[in-house]
Amino acid sequence: MRKQLPLFLIVLGFLTTSIAQKKKITLEEIWGGTFRTENMDVLRSMKNGKQYTILNFNQSPRSSSLDKYNYETLEKVETLVASSDEIPFFSSYAFSDDESKIVLATEIEPIFRRSRLGIYYVYDVATKNIVKVSDAKIQEPLLSPDGSKVAYVMENNIYIMDMASSTTKQITSDGVKGSIINGITDWVYEEEFAFVRAFEWNSNGTKIAFLKFDETDVPLYAMDVYGENLYPFQYEFKYPKAGEKNAIVSLQLFDVASAETSKVDLGKVEYIPRIQWMKNPDFLSVQTINRHQNHLKLHSVNAKDNSVSVLLEEKDDAYVDITDNLTFLADDSFIWTSERDGYNHIYLYGGGGKLKNQVTEGEWEVTNYYGYDEKGDKIYYQSVENGSINRDVYSIASSGKNKKRLTEKEGTNSADFSTDYSYFINTYSSAVMPYEFTLHKASNGKKLKDIKDNAVLDSALEGYELTPKEFSTININGNDLNMYMIKPVDFDESKKYPLLMFQYSGPGSQQVANRWFGSNDYWHQMLASEGYIVACVDGRGTGLKGRDFKKVTYMNLVKYETEDQIAAAKKLSELPYIDEDRTGIWGWSYGGHMSTNCLLRGNDTFEMAIAVAPVTSWRFYDTIYTERFMRTPQENPGGYDDNSPFNYPELLKGKYLLVHGSGDDNVHVQNSMRMIEALVQANKDFEWAIYPDKNHGIYGGNTRLHLFTKMTNFIKENL
Repeated sequence: MRKQLPLFLIVLGFLTTSIAQKKKITLEEIWGGTFRTENMDVLRSMKNGKQYTILNFNQSPRSSSLDKYNYETLEKVETLVASSDEIPFFSSYAFSDDESKIVLATEIEPIFRRSRLGIYYVYDVATKNIVKVSDAKIQEPLLSPDGSKVAYVMENNIYIMDMASSTTKQITSDGVKGSIINGITDWVYEEEFAFVRAFEWNSNGTKIAFLKFDETDVPLYAMDVYGENLYPFQYEFKYPKAGEKNAIVSLQLFDVASAETSKVDLGKVEYIPRIQWMKNPDFLSVQTINRHQNHLKLHSVNAKDNSVSVLLEEKDDAYVDITDNLTFLADDSFIWTSERDGYNHIYLYGGGGKLKNQVTEGEWEVTNYYGYDEKGDKIYYQSVENGSINRDVYSIASSGKNKKRLTEKEGTNSADFSTDYSYFINTYSSAVMPYEFTLHKASNGKKLKDIKDNAVLDSALEGYELTPKEFSTININGNDLNMYMIKPVDFDESKKYPLLMFQYSGPGSQQVANRWFGSNDYWHQMLASEGYIVACVDGRGTGLKGRDFKKVTYMNLVKYETEDQIAAAKKLSELPYIDEDRTGIWGWSYGGHMSTNCLLRGNDTFEMAIAVAPVTSWRFYDTIYTERFMRTPQENPGGYDDNSPFNYPELLKGKYLLVHGSGDDNVHVQNSMRMIEALVQANKDFEWAIYPDKNHGIYGGNTRLHLFTKMTNFIKENL
């Protein structure tokens, strides 16, 4: 296995054999799985903290098994359940809180990005009995804490099945497609607040809190599905575009014993992005946020009488991010994260919402909150204290003292802790080291065992033309921006090379990171082997450099980001080995908006751009995401229109490739159609491709291979 190498250097070890002996990466290899990494299957710690479970699959014959392992030995202890003639093949699982029952998912059918339909079974660990929850496909089954009941949603209504009697009760009856949704989020919540199941059992299984959405007045979006039949059909769903009506959301409490549902009065509420029961089964926490998303309230609801009090409020001149970084302790004090001091940090509050202390502080960001070990008084988290392109795992006392770095290798470290915080499994990678998985003691970070690595892939890659990313910073518009560059293996500073820039640029995002390759990285390596220099710059608005750096783009998305990419391209073109007459840029989604804008606004800088699934007007995108950064079009028309590229198609000079999937439920193909029409009416020559029925990811079968072949050819012909 390659030794860990210092960054910012081209390492001679990459060139241990002559270039002539090395192979070039091919598109068929990238999209055919040649470079697929070994990963840890979904691992979940058991309540005892000493064991964990992994879902294992076999391809031939096709089967699945849920197996239990020991942390200390990493050896399998037993198989809890396996597919057989009696038990169907299952693709995911979930325990009840007491681990007596397991929900098994079969026949899964995706709806949108996170939502699924499926046939589900409940397996009893002690008796080995298995029960089908419903003959029809359902959503989001959730066992009560003691495993005696399972709640689920079918056709927008909530049901509860009693496991002992195998009887099912319907607890809501007003669910109607396109109108009322109970217990499941609507499209925009699923996409932007990142959750689907909108109901939760309390800790003793006596109550269920759930959200009800009335989307009757939300405008309908329809897209043609071409399929393989004689006639296409229209797929319709409610999609609130910026400035349009949202679903009316309310909080409901269902009492299991009385079978009665009551509405909780939270006052005038636009969004309810999180609900979470406290340790005390009579108290529910609820987060609400206004439409501008700059004033968040954390409420405490007394489930005995539905009374509501406010625990804390977060306000920001721009917006407040929604996270899952909330932990309630035994005395209902709680841990919370906030950007209030200019960086994302951890705070400790007392039971009534009174601030006890700020736990972490410094000009760096907490990037992940793992949890709190009450017995050892240790909070575990991930941060960028070791440089904004790196990630490390730390522990710290709730007082903010006794901080300890638990990971050692420079790169990206992330942890999965055992329930009792005795152990963690570290996932590590860097720009020169593929993923490796190791077991550590949580108390001091000491490595106990190697679990799995990618030595086989690492060895295989020695036979390919690869050059490591060179990480650096570039000063643009008064800011030191993170950058990486990939040069050809036979790079010669006396020659001139074409430059292809890649970026995403969305608020809080990061592309310049010290981690192992994704598919785009392999493609960029392939292009480098063909004689291109590839560069990526994270401009203003991207993440992990503090609140002000991230939120400077508020009310003017893509304006400053575009200025930074154009300025970076100009500065890089001053390098003696860059051909200033051959500069291209590409991006996907937000990055597609950016690459389009750069080609138009920077038409004296960029000769070529590729935009995949781009937004071309923020007026076409959803309320929650867009208004978080722009407010509404009614309030900020200039912010929406001044940087919408179909409003200035006459600026196009360079070569432009525009790509979209016709079945994109997220960034609608309407964005590209409007761009196409504007360019046609401006009599501008360009190339475009529409992939029938493909969603925002544009994949399936040979689709990605076809897309990247087209993109590669376009670059070779025009750069």
